[in-house]
Amino acid sequence: METKQGSLETITLRLEGMTCSSCVASIERSLNSLPGVSATVNFATETAHVLAPAEMPTKELISAVKSAGYSAQLIADASQVALHSKKSGTALFFALFFTIPVVAISMNMSWHHSIDHWILGQLDNFNLLHPLYSAASWLVIGLSAPVVLIVAIPIHRAAIRNIFHPTMDNLITLGSLSAFAWSIYANSTGVGDVYAEVAATVITFVIAGRFLESRAKARASSALSTLLALGSKEVSVLRNGETVLVPIENLAVGDEFVAKPGERIATDGVVISGNSAVDNSMLTGESMPIEVTTGAQVIGSSLNRNGRLVIRATRIGSDTELARITSMVVSAQGTKAPIQRMADRIAAVFVPIVTLLAIGTYFAWRYTDHSITQSISSAIAVLVIACPCALGLATPVALLVASGRGAQRGIVIRQPRVLEVARKIDSVVLDKTGTLTSGTMSLLSTVIVPAAGDVLGNKYRELLREPIILSSALSIESHSEHPVAQAIVSGALAQGLKPTTVTEFSVTPGSGAAGRVNLGMHSPVVLIGSPSAVAHSTTPFHPEVAAAVDSAQKLGQTVSVLAWNGVALAVFAVGDQIKSDASETIAAFATIGIDAWLVTGDSVEVALGVAQQVGISPDRVVAGALPQDKVDHVLSLQSQGHRVLMVGDGINDAAALATADLSIAMGTGTDTAIATADITLMRAHLGGVIDALNLSAKTLRVIRGNLAWAFAYNVIGLPIAALGALRPMYAAGAMALSSLFVVTNSLRIR
Repeated sequence: METKQGSLETITLRLEGMTCSSCVASIERSLNSLPGVSATVNFATETAHVLAPAEMPTKELISAVKSAGYSAQLIADASQVALHSKKSGTALFFALFFTIPVVAISMNMSWHHSIDHWILGQLDNFNLLHPLYSAASWLVIGLSAPVVLIVAIPIHRAAIRNIFHPTMDNLITLGSLSAFAWSIYANSTGVGDVYAEVAATVITFVIAGRFLESRAKARASSALSTLLALGSKEVSVLRNGETVLVPIENLAVGDEFVAKPGERIATDGVVISGNSAVDNSMLTGESMPIEVTTGAQVIGSSLNRNGRLVIRATRIGSDTELARITSMVVSAQGTKAPIQRMADRIAAVFVPIVTLLAIGTYFAWRYTDHSITQSISSAIAVLVIACPCALGLATPVALLVASGRGAQRGIVIRQPRVLEVARKIDSVVLDKTGTLTSGTMSLLSTVIVPAAGDVLGNKYRELLREPIILSSALSIESHSEHPVAQAIVSGALAQGLKPTTVTEFSVTPGSGAAGRVNLGMHSPVVLIGSPSAVAHSTTPFHPEVAAAVDSAQKLGQTVSVLAWNGVALAVFAVGDQIKSDASETIAAFATIGIDAWLVTGDSVEVALGVAQQVGISPDRVVAGALPQDKVDHVLSLQSQGHRVLMVGDGINDAAALATADLSIAMGTGTDTAIATADITLMRAHLGGVIDALNLSAKTLRVIRGNLAWAFAYNVIGLPIAALGALRPMYAAGAMALSSLFVVTNSLRIR
């Protein structure tokens, strides 16, 4: 997968042959040795994300990976990312086939050997049993040979490839072959115990561990795998009045296609006919289906519930919303959190240190008057119990699970560093338009005062009903393109009203519109416009009308007054609709100790009105703010020692988003804001900010738990093995279970 960044390209490679986190260091070292190349390798997804000069051939990068002992291939697009290895269970089957009888015979031999030794004591005829034990030992060695010498060939091959940059495979190869070779020697000469079963069980445990680890990683990536698999493979395109089924690759911008009930919409587009309920939950986390009709925008891969839609394609391929989400999620796997870099540095030197520790263990036991058998056993236990894989998997697997789960809920984590920052946030700076509010004008409130029409006389008395008064407003405003007029029209239509005939229509820019509306027996002159303009042409406002105007203006809303024949009857308050969960979200910030600020370019009246409705203190409101003012406010909070979260959606928020310690962009906003932010919310609800913070906090807790386990396991396990208190067979089991624990623990994020 390639994306341009000026003279640089971001290239994603699929890797094969990695077995532990030491492999990560080897591949990164090889790629980063190329001029102008910066690469990060993800052990969990088995990919390399490379930032390289545009003129550098991809084959040069692949060659660098091969020189490190691994294979690689270019991923054409995000949907081809291999999120886990689908390894065959054949090797595990054959390993178990030979190892189970090996372990059974060895345990039986050990038990009988102990009993016989106890019964016979030091009697000379004990030696008569030696040939029997020797024959059984040769059987154990013979059954172990296929496991150690055939099934384990991929492990030995990897160890040879990485002999100058040792990995986990080197430890496994050294431990298993040492145990196997010693067993042959010991049984041939009678100088010590046989450890062939250790060699077989080490290999079997490793293969079983990697098989289970792969299955667990598959579960870890299941959410993201589902997201990647959402895209349609075929689409029903309208050609010359007929429906033709074509591959999705043949769809072009401007093509009209059909989405049947129960089908996923093939690509982003606009509905040109039909109506239905569309389920966007897999992309935005929004559980309620959205009603769409002609003119509505739809997202590719969303589910068409119950109606036939004809849609004109507006974005295809890598430009679609699904492609944008998956690209951001996959790209996030190519960056590393600071906590992961520390673990990688330790893992890079882990294998050489363990090798030296095993050698030191052997000599320490051998030259303190212990048998060569005990010395070999302790050294092998040190080799096989060591597990750098747990260190390497601790962060990337947790991030993989979090990324996939977050994407399902409409939360795209683009920068892993946010995991460590999120828990320290104590201040949040919120933009207004598009963040606290919907960003579109809508009818917020309607106050109709029929009593004010008493002065019109008895002939209008029967008409002074709310539906008729509101219908007259709809009739006038439906002739205007002004945003306030359109908001009133939408509000009236939502109540099931219909416009009637209007004559003598006229518009006065900045003041309002007027016309004679046909209401059946009577046709009053209806005027609708700003309070000041209408006041010049009407009798004094009824107290209820005046109070409604005053109340709406104090909230910073745009007010229109409707009058019939010079008598004001209704007040319409229009403004940016506050999101339904805004107040709840602000309260949630307070609960978790985060101080909320509203910083907006709107007027003081509007800003204070919104703040009052959502629960932000007036002394935490900054109005009339230019883009630089937003940056300055973030810097001011930071200079006071605060960790600042910035939430916005517009181009004017981008600089502040980049300045804040943590930034979240609303996915309904501009591409500039989305590209700048650390986290993107694909749904319009503000509550996603709290969900994102909670997800980040939980992911960090899991990562720390994983790392604590990985460190504790090795810090405790290695000395125990070196002191001879752990048999090599049990050490092999512990090693395999260590990595599996880290992966399964990460699944808790789901």
